Amino acid sequence: MSAVMEDDSRPLLSSEQTGESYSTDSLDFKAKRPFHVEPRNIVGDDPQERVSAEAAILNSRVHYYSRLTASSDRLLSPPNHVIPRQEEIYIYSPLGTAFKVTGSDPSSKNPSIITIFAVWNTMMGTSILSIPWGIKQAGFTLGILILIFTGLLMLYCCYIVLKSPKAIPDMDTSDWEFPDVCSYYFGKFGKWSSLFFSMVSLIGAMVVYWVLMSNFLYNTGQFIYNYAHNVNMSDSEFGTNGSDRVICPYPNTEPGGNHTISTLYISGNDTSDGTSFEHWWSKTNTIPLYLIILLLPLLCFRSAAFFARFTFLGTISVVYLIVLVTIKAVHLGFHLEFHWFDTTEIYVAEFRLLFPQFTGVLTLAFFIHNCIVTLMKNNKHQENNVRDLSVAYLLVGLTYLYVGVLIFAAFPSPALSKDCIEPNFLDNFPTSDVLVFVARAFLLFQMITVYPLLGYLVRVQMMGQIFGNHYPSFLHVLALNIVIVGAGVLMAKFYPNIGSIIRFSGATCGLALVFVFPALVHMISLRRQGLLRWPSAIFHSFLILLGMANLLAQFFM
Repeated sequence: MSAVMEDDSRPLLSSEQTGESYSTDSLDFKAKRPFHVEPRNIVGDDPQERVSAEAAILNSRVHYYSRLTASSDRLLSPPNHVIPRQEEIYIYSPLGTAFKVTGSDPSSKNPSIITIFAVWNTMMGTSILSIPWGIKQAGFTLGILILIFTGLLMLYCCYIVLKSPKAIPDMDTSDWEFPDVCSYYFGKFGKWSSLFFSMVSLIGAMVVYWVLMSNFLYNTGQFIYNYAHNVNMSDSEFGTNGSDRVICPYPNTEPGGNHTISTLYISGNDTSDGTSFEHWWSKTNTIPLYLIILLLPLLCFRSAAFFARFTFLGTISVVYLIVLVTIKAVHLGFHLEFHWFDTTEIYVAEFRLLFPQFTGVLTLAFFIHNCIVTLMKNNKHQENNVRDLSVAYLLVGLTYLYVGVLIFAAFPSPALSKDCIEPNFLDNFPTSDVLVFVARAFLLFQMITVYPLLGYLVRVQMMGQIFGNHYPSFLHVLALNIVIVGAGVLMAKFYPNIGSIIRFSGATCGLALVFVFPALVHMISLRRQGLLRWPSAIFHSFLILLGMANLLAQFFM
């Protein structure tokens, strides 16, 4: 009986039964391929399409060969006519879906110039609109110094993140992301905490998007209404005169304030019509609710492939903003006067104690640490990763400097105080400005396409970790989306200050994913190799303290 059981437990074939070793290297890859699966039977970009029976049979054949022998025995490896060509290899999911493998094909890798601009485009976001406000809060001179220093610091921490998977010995980390590295060093705490802070950055960005979309939709609709009904708002807005007007929406509020303009000057129409329009077209009371009708259904889509096609709009919008800033600076000229420590009625001091607000904004502006490993995997020349990352950070820093310095310097003072610069610098231009109208309309469309992508990333990370399924059910996804949308609506209604939202979310996610985890991972890795020295330990401990100070300072500004 025991002999029979032993026979049943043995593999169907074993290496002892034959002296030949089966090698697939000598077989012709193109000559022996009787099993063909049409492209329509394989999932391309949409992971929800079901895999056909033909594809499933091909998958079963490969599994059949693997069960003929023990796992360590290469006697009956699947022959070449069973294994598809390199370009036809797909990963099959137990759920019945298949995903095309593209990373292993050298031809799919990107040259350095494409990789650099991919990092630049990914890092560029809504933070660029708040850079002039951040410079104003820190002071012109100190703001420039802080931008350069923070950029270098963020680059170094990003370099640590990029190198961290390769520093783990005796393990295949080729497909690891930084959360996997955190899980390796810190267990479940590292896994869940990295997930939490990644959610903070994504949901914070979605809240900022909702506030900005409310702003852009309001101003776009206001422009169309004013043009159609011959409405003139110039007398109700405090600002400069001339063709290139600059306004100070809230001249009597504290720096960084953000409230709704409630005064409307009507010419050529009945006042009651304007009042009725203003009642139904309010930046904080109605517009955030209108967006729910459009965006909540888009968030519930199973796949975000359709919206991914519009990511190129981000590059176009940034380029247009740079052109817009250049045109405005040329027309307005420079208005600078240096007061090193004392703020005057018109000019702000060069060094201000409000500078931590700018560091919080910059932490999110330079934040790419949670996806840099993935982006750099597609670089054709992996040995140039550090160089390409440094060049990308240089371009991002120069873009922020260009926009921030030009807007701050060109802001017309005297006439208006530099303290009038808004957290969204487009708010300093009137609704009637055609160039700014185009920028707002373009950014609105771009954000409407990007917002579902951010929601998709939140859903994939959160649902995947909790339920093991990216789309457990429609009710689960709907509940998550209602929470996310609700946060955006509440912020857009009660606290539509994107500068403060950006600085708090940036300092919070930056504490863990920029400062604490990279520094700890680097020190632990060096210690296990016996290479950790006191100067390195002191410096990286200082980085952790810097991240904590950056977050705590936001509550006292």
